[in-house]
Amino acid sequence: MSTFLGMPVHAPRGVGHLRGDEPFPAAARTALANPQLRSNLRHATTTIRGKSGRVIAELPDWQELRSAGSALKTYTMANMPRLLEQLEEKVTAAGGVVHWAADAEEANRIVTGLIQETGERRAIKIKSMATQEIGLNEALEEAGIEAVETDLAELIVQLGRDKPSHILVPAIHRNRAEIREIFLREMPGVDPALTDDPAELAGAARRYLRETFLSTKVAVSGANFGVAETGTLAVVESEGNGRMCLTLPETLITVMGIEKVVPAWQDLEVFLQLLPRASTGERMNPYTSMWTGVTPGDGPQNFHLVLLDNGRTAVLADEVGRAALHCIRCSACLNVCPVYERTGGHAYGSVYPGPIGAVLSPQLTGIADNASLPYASSLCGACFDACPVKIDIPSILVHLRNQAPHPRTEKAAMAAAAYTMDRPRLYQRAQRAAKLAELLGRKGRALPPPLNGWSASRDLPEVPDESFRDWWRGR
Repeated sequence: MSTFLGMPVHAPRGVGHLRGDEPFPAAARTALANPQLRSNLRHATTTIRGKSGRVIAELPDWQELRSAGSALKTYTMANMPRLLEQLEEKVTAAGGVVHWAADAEEANRIVTGLIQETGERRAIKIKSMATQEIGLNEALEEAGIEAVETDLAELIVQLGRDKPSHILVPAIHRNRAEIREIFLREMPGVDPALTDDPAELAGAARRYLRETFLSTKVAVSGANFGVAETGTLAVVESEGNGRMCLTLPETLITVMGIEKVVPAWQDLEVFLQLLPRASTGERMNPYTSMWTGVTPGDGPQNFHLVLLDNGRTAVLADEVGRAALHCIRCSACLNVCPVYERTGGHAYGSVYPGPIGAVLSPQLTGIADNASLPYASSLCGACFDACPVKIDIPSILVHLRNQAPHPRTEKAAMAAAAYTMDRPRLYQRAQRAAKLAELLGRKGRALPPPLNGWSASRDLPEVPDESFRDWWRGR
């Protein structure tokens, strides 16, 4: 087994929900044929973008905050082993138990075993990307344990036997009328006169969940941050369901990706300003819950922290690609991406959709297993401008495209192009030949086989009437 920064690098295995049943181009074609989906996405992303832009404009030091967040993440990646060991030490000293999971299979086995040890057959869950990533709900169901999502959007997805399509708003692809139909069909005891008014829908969900909160003794959460200095875990959310899950049950199990560690308590000052503005367009999170181990007589009396790798150490070993692990899951890149706005999240085949998913998922699974995702972008750069921690997603996309498997014909064509462009006279002759070929053919047509793969999703550019060299020579 290879190592990085003194840590064993685990090859991705048992990766859970990080790859789809078909490549992105095929899945995107299906999504593009759904006008209701595009309408739902356009309305939601436009609303979030506008709200976020207004509150970001209030901060004159927003760019400095972005730079600080980026610097903190870079420091964390460079000191990961030490910070994780410090976090484990502090959590243990505070009465918690730390578990290390190399992959999705091991994480699911650990969480399932911990719940079975309590004798309970039901667990309430806080919205968590990490547990979605590993497919925890399915693993618990196989073990005969009911997992109940308590976040409203996640509950909609769960009741609709659906999959999340957005990092922040998992049910963004649904409108109010569709949600009402799901509730009427799937929610026990719902009023048949339920309308699609948002307040009524939220009230129906509240009544459905209230008994579950009060009677369930085990909760499973993710974590937005884990503070190495103190052993404190933090969850930020908008509804208060997370606070219920973190305080009422007897046992709390948190699954946290190892990249979520931050060095010190004071570092939260930066991230808790960046995250709400970039994600929900709020000045601060409505509910920010923090806990450190176990407090006798207050809250869960059994706390377990599962530190999840699942390909992350392999990503860390890539000097360019590791910046994808800086992500704080704000979803700002999704809300500005022209590709995501038209295809939605399901086309990406991963629990991490949009631009960040296009760079993170292929690295977690291995590029060869997710080779189409780095191409799910126009490289417009809007994601880089929107990212609160300055992840240069376009550069990582290009980096991953270079690592993806390429057909021999493409490699041969690129080698021929490089050879030609390195020889000015040959390049001039090639330009003239290209213009002649265009005049003999028709503009905008696809290339002939075996080069037609390149032009399957793009038009062949028109050759200019006059090259730059000819223009320069004439002037």
